[in-house]
Amino acid sequence: MHRRPALLTAVALTAVAALSLSACGSGDDNPKANDKIAGADTGDASSASASTSPTASAPDSVGRPKIELPSDITYTFDWPKTGDADKDAVMSDSEQSIKAVDMAVADQDALDKGYLFYYEGEAAAGTQEFIQNYVDHKARTTGAYRFYDPVVTIGKDGTAALSYCEDQGRAFIKYIKSGEVKKTPVTKKSYVVYNTSLKKNKQGVWVIQKIISQSGSAKCQP
Repeated sequence: MHRRPALLTAVALTAVAALSLSACGSGDDNPKANDKIAGADTGDASSASASTSPTASAPDSVGRPKIELPSDITYTFDWPKTGDADKDAVMSDSEQSIKAVDMAVADQDALDKGYLFYYEGEAAAGTQEFIQNYVDHKARTTGAYRFYDPVVTIGKDGTAALSYCEDQGRAFIKYIKSGEVKKTPVTKKSYVVYNTSLKKNKQGVWVIQKIISQSGSAKCQP
């Protein structure tokens, strides 16, 4: 996810650091004094060109949650459509899953049903920890997030794998009570690669089972 403070060194984390949902630039290990938000720095499939996603999306026939976010959070998904229905669906659901985590962070609810719609098992447990860390620090995400270079593969067993990059250079942590935004400089660690494992549930939604992230990835450097 985005969220930069408390850099978690390039390790294979489960959903906790992997979501791309929190805030951050990079380089600053402390979001506020000695407070550390774990996973904060690891930090909707759209058209072929870059597009900035709206802050709200409506539910649909299978019950996808409505995503409502603060107006100071924006997303750009440079995720071109592939023309393959399953691959495009994987990217679309993954896009919504990213936003759902930020919504839970903004709402300060580590058990928010929105993100739990898209995460199961190991990924859900790690994501809950990630969100709770923000709740404990009374902080949320803010700024602009960009996702790019997606690679999707579909398995014959109803599973899928999605890897993608995230630019966290303009995403930060915001403390709710004071309104303070913790800005950090852009470094190589501002660019993160994610590898997710998904499966299609009975509703036809691609849900995330595992997430691994690596900050400072050479693959994602501009």
